[in-house]
Amino acid sequence: MFLHVTELSARYGRIPVLNGIELQVAAGEFVGVLGHNGMGKTTLLRTLMGFVPAQRGRIAFDDVDVTREPPYARARRGLGYVPQGREIFPGLSVRDNLRMGFAGRGVDERIDAILETFPRLTPLLNRRGGALSGGEQQLLAIARCLAGQPKMILFDEPTEGIQPSIIEELVVVLRQLHQRQGLTILLVEQNLEFIAELAQRVLLIQKGTILRELRPKELRQADVLNEFVGVGTDAG
Repeated sequence: MFLHVTELSARYGRIPVLNGIELQVAAGEFVGVLGHNGMGKTTLLRTLMGFVPAQRGRIAFDDVDVTREPPYARARRGLGYVPQGREIFPGLSVRDNLRMGFAGRGVDERIDAILETFPRLTPLLNRRGGALSGGEQQLLAIARCLAGQPKMILFDEPTEGIQPSIIEELVVVLRQLHQRQGLTILLVEQNLEFIAELAQRVLLIQKGTILRELRPKELRQADVLNEFVGVGTDAG
């Protein structure tokens, strides 16, 4: 397995958040994680990336035990992360935000290659990141992550606060990254339609534990909508 997580536990202070997570993602796979707020979705990604220390368990990425490695070491191994809230540099231009993801020569040529996937950003290259809409900032955050040439990307709720037109664009972008570029993707989301549109399989998380695995078409079953997502069957 490309990502193999066993008995992973993590906490904030004395408060346990992850409780024995078991997770496997194969190379080239697109896996979703769905659940309520406060169930451990973001903490799972932050622990996989190394920002939250694992209290117990093991994280193996690309056949290497990275459980105790710092975030920058995991990034160098090819693990990318697009955090909730995007965390771009608001005072820098779009071009300079992208440059922050590159190292070495030929930066402008590599930026041009990235922009082929994000044509909406091309006319915005000289605009400050903070002047972009939320959706444009999300596209910029993904583009900047790709600048590091990751083998796998962890996405934390990319549709949060995004206008519907950009959400449709995000579907196209993520599908292209997965199908055309062969990226392995782990997507944490609350937007059921978005995750069902993209993921090959979906893990339902509750109180820091993976409860069950579903195929996308199963997400609309009444018991899933009511018990795990908190949406009534008559919800529009």
